[in-house]
Amino acid sequence: MTSEFTIAVHALVYLHHKDTVLSSEELAENICTNPARVRKVMAKLKKKNLVETKEGIKGGYHMVADARNVTLRHICDALEDEIVKASWKSGNFDMDCMIASGMAGMMDSIYGDMNELCKKHLETITIEDVEKKVTGCPKK
Repeated sequence: MTSEFTIAVHALVYLHHKDTVLSSEELAENICTNPARVRKVMAKLKKKNLVETKEGIKGGYHMVADARNVTLRHICDALEDEIVKASWKSGNFDMDCMIASGMAGMMDSIYGDMNELCKKHLETITIEDVEKKVTGCPKK
């Protein structure tokens, strides 16, 4: 999983909490990253109708999806990111050894199972849940 997930969750929780249009600069300041990274992530969330944009001087992003129904799984899916992944695989499919030729496929299967378990867990956590835990109180 990449830092985009953290940026997306943070942005959505902050947008929901503020309940107003916020610029990428305002979001970036709260997230402690740069506005370009925020815009990249927000574009993915916009494609999935989690946020909308407003043009102009007071433009920016606002959350349009219901925070009670937006799960962290929705965010993970919007970012098209795997939670567990390997950048390197051991062995070689063309080798005569069963271990060397079969290990990469076996590890892919294990990672796939781990991803599915993690995504099932993310289905149980909403943006509203995160906001409540961070702020200690429900939104008024």
